[in-house]
Amino acid sequence: MHFDFEAGAFLDLLTRPDDLAVIAHDRSLRWRELREEAQAWCDEARARGLRADAPIVVRGHKEAAFMVALTGALMLKAPFVPVDAVYPQDRLQSIVDTLDAHLLYDAETGRFQTLREGPAPVLAEAGLCYIMFTSGTTGKPKGVQIGRESVQGLIDWMRLDFALGERPVFLDHTVFSFDVSLYDVFGTLATGGCIMMLDRQAGASPLEVAALIQRHAVSTWVSTPSFAQQQLLNPGFTQAALPSLRTFLFCGEPLPVPLARQLRKRFPDVPILNTYGPTEATVATTLLVVEDAQLATDAVMPIGRAKRDTQVYVDGGELCIVGPHVMRGYINRPDLNQTRMFVRDGQRGFRTGDLGAEDGSGMLFCHGRIDDQIKLNGYRLELLEVDAALSTLPGARAAATVALRRPNGAVARLVAFVETGESGTVLPPELADWKARLAARLPHYMLPTELLACERMPVSVNYKIDRAKLAEMYQALNG
Repeated sequence: MHFDFEAGAFLDLLTRPDDLAVIAHDRSLRWRELREEAQAWCDEARARGLRADAPIVVRGHKEAAFMVALTGALMLKAPFVPVDAVYPQDRLQSIVDTLDAHLLYDAETGRFQTLREGPAPVLAEAGLCYIMFTSGTTGKPKGVQIGRESVQGLIDWMRLDFALGERPVFLDHTVFSFDVSLYDVFGTLATGGCIMMLDRQAGASPLEVAALIQRHAVSTWVSTPSFAQQQLLNPGFTQAALPSLRTFLFCGEPLPVPLARQLRKRFPDVPILNTYGPTEATVATTLLVVEDAQLATDAVMPIGRAKRDTQVYVDGGELCIVGPHVMRGYINRPDLNQTRMFVRDGQRGFRTGDLGAEDGSGMLFCHGRIDDQIKLNGYRLELLEVDAALSTLPGARAAATVALRRPNGAVARLVAFVETGESGTVLPPELADWKARLAARLPHYMLPTELLACERMPVSVNYKIDRAKLAEMYQALNG
C-alpha cells in the first residue's frame, strides 16, 4: 500500500496492508491502520468545516497522530501547517493570526480545537500542500507557501536519484516544523515505506538512537550533520552493528568533510548524500553523492548539482534557484516577495541569501549566509570558512566560530568552541597547538583569539549549531 499525492488517496490496498507505516514513541500504526485513522480524521475535520485550500494547524511532537493528521490533510487537500510543541504560545498565536486559521489539531491529545467561529476561509493561493513558518529577522515567523506540484517534484526526485530501495524505513529526527522532516513524511507515504520517529528524549541518547535503528531495521538516515556528529560518540555506531542502514541523507547545514570521512570509515559501503536548499525551495534543490575523491582533501564539501528540471546559479556571489519547486511566495508578505522572488524563463525564482560559487565543472558550493559574512579589522570574512578549518583539528570534533561584537555592533574579535564530550573547560592535549594548525590554513585576520572547550555543542530546535547560545556561554564564562 502507498499514498498517491495527485489522487489524495491510498492505493494498492491489498499490498502489504499489515506492514508497519508509523513507529512513534506512543504507538505504531500499520498501513491499514494509518488509512483508517486518516479517513476518520478527515471525517471529523470536514465536519468541523475544514475544506480544500483552507489551512489546518497541526501541533505536537512526534506522536503517531501527527503523521495521521498530515496524511488526512493531504487527503482533503487542505494545506497543513506543522508547529512543534516546543515552540511558545506567542509563536503559535502569531502563526494562527497570519493564516486567519479557524482550526487546530493537537496531536498530543488527539483533539481538534476551533479557533474562530464560522466556515474556514480558503487561502488566496490555491493548490498549496503545506505552509512552513521560518524565523524572520523581525522576530515574526514567515510563512513559506509550497504548492502540491512542488511536493510531487520532490517525490519524483527522491525516487529517481536517491536510490533508497523498496519500502525504505526512514529515521525521522528533526521536528515537523523543520522541513527536512518532510523527506521522511513524503518518502514514506509515496514508497509504502515506514517512518520511525525519534522524540527529543530518544534523540538525546546516541545509544538509544542506535538501539532503535537496530530494532526497527532503519534503512535511511535523514538528519542535519550536527545530529550525525553526536552519534560518533557511540563506538557502536558502525555498519557492522547497524547493517540495515543503506543511505545517509543530509540537509539543513553544511556537511563537514571530516564528518563525512569518519562516516565512510565506519560505514564503508553506505552512500552519503549531501543535499542543499532553503525551505523556500521545497526541502532541497541540489544533490551530491559523496565520492572518496571529495574526502581526500579538507576543502569545503560541494553541495552538488541542481535537481532535475531546475536551475541553481550564482549571481553577484549569491545562490539563486529557479524551478517549479520554488515556493509560491511568503503569505501576506508582498514586501519580501518583491525583493526575494523573481521570474526567469517563465518559472519562479528565489534569491537565497546564501553565498555561493560554481567551479568549472558546474559543481556548486555554499559558503554560508550573506548575513554571516562579517568585517573584522577591515577584512571581510565568512564564519563558515573558519568553521571548516576548525573541523580539521585532531579528533574530527564538532566546532563553531562566534563573532564577539562591541556595543555599537562592530565585530571586536573571533572566538571558537570545540566539542570534547567531557565536562570542564580544559582542551584535550592533542589540541595544544590548535592555533599553529589553524594558521597553516587561515590568514592571520581569520584566526580566533581563543579556543574553548564545551562538553556538547548547543543546537537549536532544528538541530543546527546555535551560535547565539555559544556567545551566551562565552559571556557567562567571562563575567
